[in-house]
Amino acid sequence: MIKFGPSGNSESFFEAGFEHTEDAAAFVAERGLDCFEYSFGRGVRMTKAKAESIGAAFAEREVEISVHAPYFINFANPDGEMAEKSYGYVLDSGRMLRTMGGKRCVFHPATQGKDARETAFARTADRMKVLRDLLYLNGLDSLMFCPETMGKFAQIGTAEEITALCEIDPVFTPCIDFGHLNARGQGCLRGREDYRRILLPMIERLGYERMRHMHVHFSKIMYGPKGEIRHLTFADDVYGPEFEPLAEVLAELKLEPYIVSESAGTQAEDAAEMKRIYADVMARAGQ
Repeated sequence: MIKFGPSGNSESFFEAGFEHTEDAAAFVAERGLDCFEYSFGRGVRMTKAKAESIGAAFAEREVEISVHAPYFINFANPDGEMAEKSYGYVLDSGRMLRTMGGKRCVFHPATQGKDARETAFARTADRMKVLRDLLYLNGLDSLMFCPETMGKFAQIGTAEEITALCEIDPVFTPCIDFGHLNARGQGCLRGREDYRRILLPMIERLGYERMRHMHVHFSKIMYGPKGEIRHLTFADDVYGPEFEPLAEVLAELKLEPYIVSESAGTQAEDAAEMKRIYADVMARAGQ
């Protein structure tokens, strides 16, 4: 089954008087949602006891939890010491994820920097092979590590690049952020064929089973000449992309991803709207 949920806590969560991540389990479940993504964006600073407490709260409500690794990760950085830190950010995130009882760890793979694109990508791929080995050596290979498509031209993270990185090993599963791809493509996602053009080559190269359970981020995003500027809400009618054509393609291809809303402040509400849209699409298709 497809799962829908928010990335972090929406404004309505705090307006309702909640403060703690443990409270998010009930908040999400009571809105009919199925999953929640916890962000370690500024660093993995959680105690094991806190991770266990969060995991217990989400397990009680049968809401699946995932994590986003720190934003500092950059496997294209020519500085070997910085690469070591990037390995550590992913490993620490994976350990906390396992303690929480989750399965999916999303991470930003790299930024191009001053190198040529080919050089930066080759270095990223080499470092991803090292990361693969470290994940196995640390007993984290039962988890899914999800390099994410990115929204700025200066970032490593086209659909093609993420596919190539995931071809390194099955421990890697794509995180397709359709808002990022739309921003990178200057509004390229308009209809079903645009979504098929992304998904079908990835299915061909990575296999149906891995793509069936891919990780998805979805939000509307403002973009400019360099790509992504900022996340918006579903109320936006200028930038897109729209979710319904994607829902139709997911139903058509029988894909069952984990879909996370990254809307700006309305994550829970927009996740619920995506779940409603998908249910309508399935009902029209008689499924």
